[in-house]
Amino acid sequence: MKITMLGKIRLLILSLTSCLFVGCAVNPITGEEELMFISENQDVEIGRKYAPEIEKQLGGKIDDASLQDYIDSVGQRIARISHRPNWEYHFTAVEHKMINAIALPGGYIFVTKGMLEKLTTEAQLAALLAHEIVHVTARHSSAAISRQMGLSFLLFGATAAGAKIPQEAGLALQLIGLKYSRENERMADVAGLDYMVVAGYNPYGAVELHQMLQKQDKVRPAEFLSSHPSPKNRIISLNARIQTRYGGLEGLRIGKNAYRSAVLDRLPDIENPSPDKLDHLNNQ
Repeated sequence: MKITMLGKIRLLILSLTSCLFVGCAVNPITGEEELMFISENQDVEIGRKYAPEIEKQLGGKIDDASLQDYIDSVGQRIARISHRPNWEYHFTAVEHKMINAIALPGGYIFVTKGMLEKLTTEAQLAALLAHEIVHVTARHSSAAISRQMGLSFLLFGATAAGAKIPQEAGLALQLIGLKYSRENERMADVAGLDYMVVAGYNPYGAVELHQMLQKQDKVRPAEFLSSHPSPKNRIISLNARIQTRYGGLEGLRIGKNAYRSAVLDRLPDIENPSPDKLDHLNNQ
């Protein structure tokens, strides 16, 4: 046991040393340097490797090409004006009934059917996707992986040791349940609001999104809020930022009719397939 633990410690030190040689990553939103265990190329590899399994765990892709194209078009419109406009982004609507959206490293973003059913406008969808895009551009998922997933992911950064990411459904579930810090969430709220306005969307879509989540949270805790600041405080903060920065803007897109025809009228009225594997997330 002592030898095994000593070996793990040595490998961990090797991983950390390797990361230090690579240098600190600069958060493009804050401009601050942050120690990151995972490179940007590895971000893409993690996303590409685990996206199919996570899509499967979330009930699979909603079988409607028009709906998928609409979700993707809104996401791409925001991604183009983000701090990382040249990255490749993938937006997918999935069948699961939980109220959630999930961002993987490398630009893979999933929105559940449960969330889509609760939204009423394109601006609200834009607020949701902008929030998740910030998590991608600021590389919050990679930081959370480094913090939560432990040695298996840290060793992926130690390329000199020839480490590989384990391809297991269990790790996919851990990725789904990643927790961001409250500071990460506040950054995603603020920068996400800025993203959606620059992309041409009415900022009050963000307020409406959190009002919906606040109401939902009183009935059953929404998965999207599992590690987030309280909806009440977020609504106050968003309203204050809108009034000070965007109060005079007019003509920004709301898209109520567009969202209804593109999403709500097209959502298949079928029972969510096999939610059992994610029940533990519903209770967080």
